[in-house]
Amino acid sequence: MAIGIKDKVAILGMGCSKFGERWDASPEDLMVEAYNEAMADAGISPEQLDAAWFSTHMDDVGTGRGGTPMGIALRLPNIGVTRVENFCAGGSEAIRAAVYAVAAGACDIAIALGVEKLKDTGYGGLPVSAVGTYIPQWYPNAVAPANFAQLASAYQRKHNVDPALLKRAIARVSIKSHANGAKNPKAHFRQAVTEEQVLKAPIIAEPLGLYDCAGVSDGAAAVIVTRPDIARSLGKRDLVTFKALQLAVSNGWEMHSNEWDGSYVHTARIAARKAYAEAGIQNPEQEISMTEVHDCFSITELVTMEDLGLSGEGEAVRDFLDGKFDADGAIPCQIDGGLKCFGHPIGASGIRMLYEMYLQLQGRAGPRQLKDPKVGLTHNLGGQPSQNVCSVSIVGREGA
Repeated sequence: MAIGIKDKVAILGMGCSKFGERWDASPEDLMVEAYNEAMADAGISPEQLDAAWFSTHMDDVGTGRGGTPMGIALRLPNIGVTRVENFCAGGSEAIRAAVYAVAAGACDIAIALGVEKLKDTGYGGLPVSAVGTYIPQWYPNAVAPANFAQLASAYQRKHNVDPALLKRAIARVSIKSHANGAKNPKAHFRQAVTEEQVLKAPIIAEPLGLYDCAGVSDGAAAVIVTRPDIARSLGKRDLVTFKALQLAVSNGWEMHSNEWDGSYVHTARIAARKAYAEAGIQNPEQEISMTEVHDCFSITELVTMEDLGLSGEGEAVRDFLDGKFDADGAIPCQIDGGLKCFGHPIGASGIRMLYEMYLQLQGRAGPRQLKDPKVGLTHNLGGQPSQNVCSVSIVGREGA
């Protein structure tokens, strides 16, 4: 019987590049930026790394296929480097591989790194090359805003939410993230916005407006993991350890049955339930200090709070309007700005989420530092609401 990974693996060091329109940097430059910070934070030399996992989604921007681009860019000491890709959850998949390798005893110290250079591709966030941009919104390969707008419509119908109230709630999601991102020097978007700005912005896919959609960003992030005893032998204190890592992948049920109503993400609920069991968490609302979730669109964050059991069914609208997930709320969410404002370079996002949890748990988050957080949760979604992968990770102070 599986016994899980709780407290078996610690974070030795982390690094993250500045996210944004990084015309000044190549993918290799961004990798080096994140890697150098992570290695300095860990206080180790390259020769101490045993294995590496490399996450990137778009393979035609200089990074190429396989693991060699990471090995060459960082001049790694001929260790194994494995490229992973799982839609937008690729960064979390790289973390999972590195953590499992350490927990299994296959290596002592491992690194996971994700990078994406979306701006170099000309990718605007909307087109789908296979079928063009003028397609019905119900088409399985519809553009992302259309797919997630349907999530909003289904949620509104199921819970009988007034459309104007739902728009105000998802606007509050964006307002919160912009306020948080304004305090983060590495974030892509650092401007606070008002409710009026959000509600009057151009509509992208009803009810989602311009400020409800994550931008197209470049960036990289890295994490180095090891066993707690090794971390302590290297002089580390106040360790941040993994409590759970769970991944759930759609099997097509959502699209091939009449049971799914489109108002939630099925795999997120499965991954969350398994992660809570692995971490020994019985009351998420009381035991989770903070979250970083996959807010590719503002409605996704709202629905995710219910998928994670941090809001009751149909209660997330009121919870957001009441400030439950604000920086000074009961369970702060996207304290670094989230995908919405920190940015969403696909291969790096899952690791970037962990980066904020790590900084917060070590009291190193600067002006956005929360008061005494103990346990953090990251939620990384890949694909669309009906066909996706979902990773839920829980980290916290050792022994928490």
